[in-house]
Amino acid sequence: MLEEAALSLHQYDYELPEELIAQEPIEPRDAARLMVVRRATHSIEHRIFRELPSLLDPGDLLIVNDSRVLPARLLGHRLTGGKVEILLVQPLEGTTVWLALARPARKLRPGETITIQPRDPQLAQPAPLRIRERRSGGQVIVELDPGIAERLDAFGHVPLPPYIHRPLSDPERYQTVYARHPGSVAAPTAGLHFTERLLDELRQRGIRIAPLTLHVGIGTFKPIEVTDVRLHKMHAEWYAVPAETVSLIRETRAANRRIVAVGTTAARTLESIADALTGDTEGPITGWTDLYIYPGYHWRVVDALITNFHLPRSTLILLVASFAGRELILEAYREAVQQRYRFYSFGDAMLIL
Repeated sequence: MLEEAALSLHQYDYELPEELIAQEPIEPRDAARLMVVRRATHSIEHRIFRELPSLLDPGDLLIVNDSRVLPARLLGHRLTGGKVEILLVQPLEGTTVWLALARPARKLRPGETITIQPRDPQLAQPAPLRIRERRSGGQVIVELDPGIAERLDAFGHVPLPPYIHRPLSDPERYQTVYARHPGSVAAPTAGLHFTERLLDELRQRGIRIAPLTLHVGIGTFKPIEVTDVRLHKMHAEWYAVPAETVSLIRETRAANRRIVAVGTTAARTLESIADALTGDTEGPITGWTDLYIYPGYHWRVVDALITNFHLPRSTLILLVASFAGRELILEAYREAVQQRYRFYSFGDAMLIL
């Protein structure tokens, strides 16, 4: 029985010196540090990410999220001259009508036109964006000019998290090397540590790698605003698991080998299709998930997890605490601070076995 105290949000807080928040990615990608947390022995080891093949076993199946981050951050101004920032979150009608976050949203009015500036004036001319509807929490419904919708790369910027204050010289460093399907507003950051060479080494060791897609949405920006963690609500996100990946998961489970999720997005997707995996239905599995994983959750698919170090009091730290246990995770985070690990999106990684 989970103690009531473990369901209180303040139980998932920790002290983090600001200088440990990584402002830029490490080079090469697989040079990041890797903390190995073993649940069975409650032990912690310090390794390097490129050593991952030696920490997994032949027959293990690595599941990666191949979603690609959209250049979803649009910068423009109102007719009054005031600056506006629009973050496209989810398409609602084709490629032109989107749910978005706006800043400052309170000043915007339905029917108002915002002039969006291109990233480079030599690439495109400014184009209009119309505010269709204003909602609570900074949300708006916007309609893009076809010139923006069809050339988003010419107008949009990669939406880095708010705690990263330095511009990224190469936007591809906020994409995984296996990113294929555009649709996310934030990167599945556990996958940022992989290189093509490391993926080849994993395959040579007999570790199979299979993709799924979960497009990271607005929920990644939504903080928990309730004291009782059970009362938080997740936003739904779209996922697709290819038929070949479904078959590999079933084969791996039948052989009593491990399913290793790369990141919390892959983990949530796998747990969302747990019921479908028990059947014999062939073909891909697609849908929307608002699965919220916090301590007390019974894990059904994932056997091991690769993840980054997450913000305190976030849904992500609740997920990893559910997987490894709150006390062990908080001990690991204290150790990471003491050992000067790098935190958050461009930071170091953790392997939970």
